[in-house]
Amino acid sequence: MNEETLALRRQMVDICRRMNSSGINQGTAGNLSVRHGSGFLITPSSLPYDTMQPEDLVEMDFDGTYEGRRPSSEWRFHRDILRERTDINAVLHCHSIYATTLACHHKTIPSFHYMTGVAGGTTIRCAKYATFGTQELSNNALEALMDRKACLLGQHGQISLGDNLEAALWLAIEVETLSRVYVQALTLGEPPVLPDDEMARVIEQMRRMSYGLAPDAEGTNDVARLRS
Repeated sequence: MNEETLALRRQMVDICRRMNSSGINQGTAGNLSVRHGSGFLITPSSLPYDTMQPEDLVEMDFDGTYEGRRPSSEWRFHRDILRERTDINAVLHCHSIYATTLACHHKTIPSFHYMTGVAGGTTIRCAKYATFGTQELSNNALEALMDRKACLLGQHGQISLGDNLEAALWLAIEVETLSRVYVQALTLGEPPVLPDDEMARVIEQMRRMSYGLAPDAEGTNDVARLRS
């Protein structure tokens, strides 16, 4: 195992443990994968994160073959997402409490708050329910993730995607935070939704900021600039 691969495996173990310490996951629930070489690395089945070691992570190919421990039962949607979504490199699945609460009601998160745009669109969809570990669940997840970087899984949990492992964890925490706010907002009634044209501006602002550009829309507001 070369140093680059070992470093990636160590980072996966760290992210898994942070999933639990951040509160978005519990016990051995949830799973994580990252693109590697011509295939991907994925967490093994039923191994507690606090005892997991870098060598425990499973090497898989896109044909479903693997080396080492038995992979997560959800390897199919990890495989299919990484194969179909060449724009992302990491897939994180967890059973965070508030996202799962909404998923139990098959509720899509609307643009009740501008941060809904972090998932890439005006909504965070909820996929139809299917038995865990099945191809049907993978197919449903792919549909819900079309043009998005996150979705809920009906009566199950959430999936968040990222360019890298840190980005996937960050988005999963954001989805859980949005879910919590939405659940609390619903106690006062269905909240108003931002219109699509405003969400388009929000998403463009987010895109600009992700590329290190000024957060203010050019020609709209004063632009923050470095003092000379």
